[in-house]
Amino acid sequence: MHALEKKLLILFASAAAALSFLGILFVHSAGSYWGEIHYEGSLPFALKQTVYLAVALAAAAFILRFRGIGNKKFWSAVYILSIILLVGVLIPGIGAVRNGSQSWIALGPISLQPAEFTKIAVIGKLASMLGEQRGRKVFRFSHLAVILLPAGLIMLQPDFGSMMIMTVSAFCVLLIAGYPLKFFFGLGAAGAAGITALIAAAPYRLDRIKAFLDPWSDPLGSGFQGIQSLLAVGPAGLLGYGYGQSRQKYLYLPEPQNDFIFAIIAEEIGFIGSSAVILLFLLLTAAAFGLAARQRDPFSLQMVSGMAAMLGFQSFLNIGVVTGLLPVTGVTLPFISYGGSSLLAAWIAAALILRFGSGGGKG
Repeated sequence: MHALEKKLLILFASAAAALSFLGILFVHSAGSYWGEIHYEGSLPFALKQTVYLAVALAAAAFILRFRGIGNKKFWSAVYILSIILLVGVLIPGIGAVRNGSQSWIALGPISLQPAEFTKIAVIGKLASMLGEQRGRKVFRFSHLAVILLPAGLIMLQPDFGSMMIMTVSAFCVLLIAGYPLKFFFGLGAAGAAGITALIAAAPYRLDRIKAFLDPWSDPLGSGFQGIQSLLAVGPAGLLGYGYGQSRQKYLYLPEPQNDFIFAIIAEEIGFIGSSAVILLFLLLTAAAFGLAARQRDPFSLQMVSGMAAMLGFQSFLNIGVVTGLLPVTGVTLPFISYGGSSLLAAWIAAALILRFGSGGGKG
């Protein structure tokens, strides 16, 4: 292993660890009052997040040692399992509805969000398929089917954010594999038409677009989250109000420890602190793509690129929503937002980047 690869691996792992540590700190701050009011008598969010992190790190350690990680049959099995779970989510009595979406499988005190893991399964399945096509024609309808089947199932929940992240990451894998640019231009036009149809089919999505353009047109309805988020980010100044001193967490911003946790981060540590968090995400993504660029094996190249695109695009999407640059959609901030499924998926992706990025994907 070259010295540069070692530095990139250390940089990536250090950024992921730092973000997870910050996640526990700000889950504690953001969720303290919400948990006290809505979940009296239950364990604090920060303690649960610490347990989730321990499980996620154990899963990451397993992936770093698992010998079958580069096996095509393994990724086919993972992909099939993810499809079964997505179907299970839609079955009444198995799938649980939260915040208007039937995206969860509840198993007693444990709940699982299959879409989080489907993103990883699709990237792994595509990379294993494309990695075998040395010198052969790239385009196959089976590649698109691998993406479109879970995308359709996720939209039935509905979960537009997860579908977008999965699709963008998968298309990154196709681009790295050699799909021509004209394919993506045509796909972009078809995608724009599809998104327009999805917005027309569900009025609440159109309401979100209107709220994005003018949140004050419905300040107590579709524009509420966006306005409260900007009221957290805007007045904080360079240094913020100080750790634990957020005002918006006092029942103004709904469930601030989840999708909108970056608003609390910006409110408490200001422009300088939140910029440092963004810098960590940029370093994480740049290190991952740096590792991808050094891979000679097509499977490793596509796997690392896909996982890097997933983490990078999801981070961009979340922060864009919180800062008012993008319409509101339910997407967690990797490594930081509260939730076991989100944190576990982020560390699985990180472990795959470390494993394949170090040249150990075939072992």
